[in-house]
Amino acid sequence: MTDHSVVSREQWLQQRQELLVKEKEITRLRDELTKERQQLPWVKIDTDYLFTAPDGTRSLADLFGAHSQLIVQHFMFGLEWTEGCTSCSFWADNFNGTTAHLAARDIAFVAISNAPLEQLQTYATRLGWNFPWYSAEGTTFGQDFNVTFAQTAKDKNQIDYNYKTQNWYTEELPGVSVFTRDDANTIFHTYSTYSRGLDNLNGTYHYIDLTPKGRNEDNGMSWLRRNDEYG
Repeated sequence: MTDHSVVSREQWLQQRQELLVKEKEITRLRDELTKERQQLPWVKIDTDYLFTAPDGTRSLADLFGAHSQLIVQHFMFGLEWTEGCTSCSFWADNFNGTTAHLAARDIAFVAISNAPLEQLQTYATRLGWNFPWYSAEGTTFGQDFNVTFAQTAKDKNQIDYNYKTQNWYTEELPGVSVFTRDDANTIFHTYSTYSRGLDNLNGTYHYIDLTPKGRNEDNGMSWLRRNDEYG
């Protein structure tokens, strides 16, 4: 940091304006990409998923509430885990307060994990979260959307994740899936993203990216802690 160049305000402004041209180009390209994403074809959902909720069981259709669009955060929290994934918890710290704004745009938002509901509720209380969170225990929801990997994948040491086959195994990985429904309550899968595709959904990372040191993740995400674990 101490070796970084220091210039006059005029020199800084010139370079900042040059960078702004590139930033605007990325913004334009992102807008174009958003339009292409919205034009993707849909896939009809034929499986009757039932999730465990605080007030009983809910179908996938129930998770929409009064809305026609649904965003599902695939949160890594396995059946026998005592805590949720640290990085998924980092993302989840960005969720509080978003649901009201999404609802205003006809969008429901929920997180879904495989752990029993009681585990999810205890963990959410511990970390101060209030977004809707449901258990997919006993369903194939995670497997069907390529974030939960069965024994057969373990036996082959091979998973299908982020739209390609990968020669390694892990029990769970993160993702986001988007659904919509029509007036007949037919549900369609419209989009899913995984891995670095999730970066755009983490506001904290975008703030970090504005700073001189940036993410500084030469050792990966080893710096990361749950929000109640920092010293």
